[in-house]
Amino acid sequence: MKILLSNSSSEPIYEQIARQVRAQIIAGELEEGGLLPSIRALARDLQISVITTKRAYEELEKEGLIDTVGGKGTFVAAQNPAFLREKRMKAVEEKLLAAVAEARLLGVGPDELGDMLRLLYEEEES
Repeated sequence: MKILLSNSSSEPIYEQIARQVRAQIIAGELEEGGLLPSIRALARDLQISVITTKRAYEELEKEGLIDTVGGKGTFVAAQNPAFLREKRMKAVEEKLLAAVAEARLLGVGPDELGDMLRLLYEEEES
């Protein structure tokens, strides 16, 4: 599990951790049933407070992304494929919204933006 923390970010550290773990689960980088580092081990590795890592794990558990089993550890929860697809689609929409906002600032219209998107999509398929 890869987590990079930024001290200069306005985002709290526990949210940075939760966001990155969430993204890895949604992307399939952390597989269903996979064992996550213990709260203490993660805190030690990231050189942060145990309370911070505990809060991040609590957020992920509330979302149903991870499960903690007493005495055994914390695992990536079983995910509904439709739910995962919806989460991934939401991530795509957010990125497209950012692209649309940038295009508007540059005066790029929907037709031109659509052409750009189609071209990029076709390049990736090649």
